[in-house]
Amino acid sequence: MSLEKWLAQDEVEWRELGEIGDFVRGKRFVKSDIRTAGVPCIHYGELYTHYGISATESKSFLDADLAENLRCASHGDVIIVSAGETIEDIGDGTAWLGEGDVVIHDACFAYKSDLNPVYVSHFLRSTSFKDQIRRHISSGKISSINSKGLGKAKIPVPYPANLQKSLAFQAEIVRILSAFNELTDELVAKLATELVSRKNQHEYYRDHLLSFEGSGVEWKAIGEVFDLKNGYTPSKSKAEYWTNGEIPWFRMEDIRTNGRVLKESIQKVSASSVKGQLIPANSLIMSTTATIGEHALVGIPFLTNQQITSFTISSAYSEKVDVKFMFHYFYKFGKWCLEKANKNGGMGIIGTAKLKQFQIPIPLPEEQARIVAILDKFDALANSMSEDLPREIELRQKQYAYYRDLLLSFSKPEAVGA
Repeated sequence: MSLEKWLAQDEVEWRELGEIGDFVRGKRFVKSDIRTAGVPCIHYGELYTHYGISATESKSFLDADLAENLRCASHGDVIIVSAGETIEDIGDGTAWLGEGDVVIHDACFAYKSDLNPVYVSHFLRSTSFKDQIRRHISSGKISSINSKGLGKAKIPVPYPANLQKSLAFQAEIVRILSAFNELTDELVAKLATELVSRKNQHEYYRDHLLSFEGSGVEWKAIGEVFDLKNGYTPSKSKAEYWTNGEIPWFRMEDIRTNGRVLKESIQKVSASSVKGQLIPANSLIMSTTATIGEHALVGIPFLTNQQITSFTISSAYSEKVDVKFMFHYFYKFGKWCLEKANKNGGMGIIGTAKLKQFQIPIPLPEEQARIVAILDKFDALANSMSEDLPREIELRQKQYAYYRDLLLSFSKPEAVGA
């Protein structure tokens, strides 16, 4: 059947979910009740993080004594999540295809009908369904919807007078949409594997290029090559320190959010909050507590908070040391800092005195330039793949959503919307 005939066929009725099926709400249990073995269960939060269109096995389990007093979904039911922090995810469903029953949380409904459960599950993610239930969702800190609101939504039922033919048609839609899912999953797996391979290759060559044992290079202590400075946080009680700020003030979040070469900060402070001089541009920064070893190169004058130490090449070594070379070497230095901090026990932290002791190699300037050129290329490749992976995943997901909405659109009655 051509797509045009498919979408224009007359033998489709839009029926309310509550008219052609029943909703059974789960009963409450909490995360502390969950076990690694026992009676299969699904907590509503797992429907956002773990489950997709269908499932045959549960991630979590409950003790039998507790499960006996709760409610279950059976094989062929669709488990629908009815609460969440955002209204966009509410109403998503997972077709339960496991052999036995599975206990469901009270923020879930088991939907029982004669429809193909995977067909229903795909429809619950469609734009048509989301638009229909939006007006029935109660918003607040936690948004939610009840069975009455879910039951008002209409679903296209092909060949409603012929169950066997209807199920065959639904199965064909499932086959097409499942094929898109499989292609997406296969692509994501390949891209993820390639990304790991590239990162491992990058690390191998970086470690190889930065190993100088017996090579005759000069070794110096960090404290001799760099001027170190610990950051600080201007008083939060003084509004003028944080109003109309123009000076970049870096935190650990900046390194994790903006990458390894920084030209902008998430927050800024005013000149009135500055103690002494700003840290010069082209200095390195590194986390020295919590996420110890995370580092970045900063291309502008700046300040940092107290969880970060800055490293500025001293004037005595400005002609001998390439800051980009040291930026790459800080991967090794950061690992050393993390190991030292972990040996202390308690909250991980490494002080300036220990940082200054670390010995760093200083090869000839032309050798530093050669190493930087090679590692910069590896960085560019790794960063490109890190950006391309989520972009490609998003593209495939949008492609699936487009064809899903198209295949499930048919001819909508006015009450459902165009």
